[in-house]
Amino acid sequence: MSRTEIKIGGFGGQGVILAGLVLARALSLYEGKQAVFTQEYGAEARGGSSASGVVIDDERVDYPYPLNPDIMVLMSQGAMKTYLPLMKDGGILIIEKDLVRLDKIPESVGEFHSIPATKLAEEVLHNKIVTNIIMVGFIAKVTGVVSKENIKRSVLEMVPAKVRELNDRAFETGYNYDEGAE
Repeated sequence: MSRTEIKIGGFGGQGVILAGLVLARALSLYEGKQAVFTQEYGAEARGGSSASGVVIDDERVDYPYPLNPDIMVLMSQGAMKTYLPLMKDGGILIIEKDLVRLDKIPESVGEFHSIPATKLAEEVLHNKIVTNIIMVGFIAKVTGVVSKENIKRSVLEMVPAKVRELNDRAFETGYNYDEGAE
């Protein structure tokens, strides 16, 4: 694997920072990759813009910020407007289906995926707080950037014991989501 850049964008409260941290941890500790995690916040405490970046390489990461992400995960309309223009031509675009509206998929997108992560969190798991973990499971499945076992291990080690079972179900919900079923 050469340098791979991932950007996860959304708004504060969606858990985009934890999602990036979980990915970086799985890649660096369990996949044997060099991985660097960065985070960005808007001026607002909650509800403002928020993003995380993960840069992965087999060699030492020379610059920690994703400049042209290979994998772009957008969980809000604001994030789409801000970050989509940065995505590498031919990259993988993943969106939160109910919160991000695209008039059309840009021609520069190599692979497109969508998941109603918030809806699944609310209607299937009855807890909106795990939207990010549903997205993490989906990212792992559609990109193959990290193994299911290692990313799930990272998720379960990073969440409090009292919510591990809920997060395990959230991860499986995202990982097993079938885009063609809707």
